[in-house]
Amino acid sequence: MTPLRIKSITEFHRLFNLPQPEHPLISVVDYTQVAAAKDTSKVQATVADYYSISIKRGLSGKMRYGQQEYDFDEGVMYFLAPGQVLHLSPPNDPSLQPSGWILLIHPDFLWNTPLSKNIRQYEFFDYAVNEALFLSEKEEAMINMIVKNIQQEYHSNIDKFSQNIIIAQLELLLNYAERFYQRQFITRKITNHKLLNELENILNGYFNNPQLSISGLPSGQYVADKLNVSSGYLSGLLKSLTGQSTQQHIHEKLMEKAKEKLSTTDLSVSEIAYELGFEHSQSFSKFFKTKTNLSPLKFRQSFN
Repeated sequence: MTPLRIKSITEFHRLFNLPQPEHPLISVVDYTQVAAAKDTSKVQATVADYYSISIKRGLSGKMRYGQQEYDFDEGVMYFLAPGQVLHLSPPNDPSLQPSGWILLIHPDFLWNTPLSKNIRQYEFFDYAVNEALFLSEKEEAMINMIVKNIQQEYHSNIDKFSQNIIIAQLELLLNYAERFYQRQFITRKITNHKLLNELENILNGYFNNPQLSISGLPSGQYVADKLNVSSGYLSGLLKSLTGQSTQQHIHEKLMEKAKEKLSTTDLSVSEIAYELGFEHSQSFSKFFKTKTNLSPLKFRQSFN
């Protein structure tokens, strides 16, 4: 089914039978009112032309964005950028009382401010396609306070200071969210370490595959897709846990296989380069020397 495209915040309000937004480019919506809208059961997938930041809890159905589904029975914060698709499933327990809020920000509101350029540098707008943010009570209270400040500001009489004050609050919210994401990388150790084990298995399988000579080196995107996370999330997680990027992990595994072949086989450097996915042995030799300060032949000779 083709996703329903919502082009403006006014259209969002109209779709869910909400009052006209007080400001056409920014709005904080009580999720209880959205969930109570009569026609939500007909909406299965949406794609919006604005940013969406929200905290939702108590949903009986599921929401899917990117490659994962989420239950919202506890407080979960997630971020959507313009053009991302959000899939909704019908509620399976209508007796549950959903709660939370949705902050809608049209890109035009950010126009002519530094945040217009910088907002996509917050990687959780990429993480959002795969990884939600699980907040502690204290963190959620802090985020709620900032959102309330934004709401109060556009409720007031709009003047020449309003946009700058709201932008400052938005930047504060995004910076706190970035801090909380980094905390999540550290505190969700069991999940993270499981992901590291899966990464190791994926790379081992890839580099042991005879088709490596044809398929070439794996990309960070390939590995992220196999792990069902975004490439940005994976790189951020690996940096947080190991200090290395996804590409550095791939190169480390490549070096491990190269050293193994140089020290335990009689294959020529050209043959090893080909088996490891390099088109030219010179490229492999240059790569190997960059990593070890030794040529492949010098490395092999050290074992004789």
